Amino acid sequence: MTVPATIRPLAAVHLREAITAAADQRPAAALAALMHIDPQSWTAIEQRAALLGADLVDLLAHAARTGGPQ
Repeated sequence: MTVPATIRPLAAVHLREAITAAADQRPAAALAALMHIDPQSWTAIEQRAALLGADLVDLLAHAARTGGPQ
């Protein structure tokens, strides 16, 4: 089994900001937050989303539908 890529702490913050912005119906803010994620963390996020059977678009859409993290 390979070790998954690491999500850096700041990237996790940006991902949470993106999910929160999507939940608040602020797509420009969600995109801005995503653009701050470094490439290695981006890869790690994609890997983890795939383990859930989703991708980042699915996660953002779910947040927009449900109101995001509680």
